[in-house]
Amino acid sequence: MANQNKELFPVVHWFPGHMAKATRMIQEHIKKVDVVIELLDARIPRSSANPVMIDTIGNKPHIIILNKADLADPMMTKQWIEFFKSKQLSVLAMDSKVGNGKKQLIKLVETLSEPIMNRWVQKGIRPRSVRTIILGIPNVGKSTLINQLAGSGATRTANKPGHTRGQQWVKIGKNLELLDTPGVLWPKLEDQRAAARLAMTGSISDDVYDLESVIQQLIETILTIHPQSLIERYKLKEEQLIDAPSIIEHIGRRRGCLVSGGIVDIDKARRIILTDYRSGKLGAMTLDRVDEERYYVED
Repeated sequence: MANQNKELFPVVHWFPGHMAKATRMIQEHIKKVDVVIELLDARIPRSSANPVMIDTIGNKPHIIILNKADLADPMMTKQWIEFFKSKQLSVLAMDSKVGNGKKQLIKLVETLSEPIMNRWVQKGIRPRSVRTIILGIPNVGKSTLINQLAGSGATRTANKPGHTRGQQWVKIGKNLELLDTPGVLWPKLEDQRAAARLAMTGSISDDVYDLESVIQQLIETILTIHPQSLIERYKLKEEQLIDAPSIIEHIGRRRGCLVSGGIVDIDKARRIILTDYRSGKLGAMTLDRVDEERYYVED
């Protein structure tokens, strides 16, 4: 097994000035909203939960969206939903690319904000639009979700971590305003397993981590939870599933990743595997398990 405590990238690279500034702005905005929507990657619900934001949310009405559910194991997603519900948290599984669950999300926001609106009425104040903020790490699908809720022209999206611009309010119908925010990580990614999984799913820029270590851990995880996917995708034989280096070698040869002398271009083969995982070509797969260790909310 790979040493999972090996530092995959210098932590300082992933809390630059713009990210620190964005975090402070988000913390200020949370104080002004009625409901918080937090997007987690359904493949890595634990690893994609920003502990800084968890502390900031406090007692605000809070909805968790397990996004990219189409790329996650459906049975594991059900387990995660039950886990969050056991913590008295509101949770939905969604695929923001196609917008399934939009009506349920809007209804849930309305339900959670109803006590707040009622207090306004009791004070003789005309209720304003419900204000909610959408939080999440880079590349988790925040802007895509807003596009689905408000229309394709609402925000621009790009499949690069942290690409969405500064905070902006987006009107949804007559009674709801959403605040889109930049994707931010937290100051220290001390859990190297979580860091690796963030890299695997594309929430950390590809040029700042150790590709060799990340792919080794990805293959080792796949060998544990769904080895058949490697056989089916790359036409491998079961006896070829020895270890990560040999699997990469076999895949490289299968895909013609060769340089002069018939030597496999290992980096090219690694990137093929990474791209296939991210796009779901290796099957719907969840890396974070509910029973792995403590997750998100402590009892």
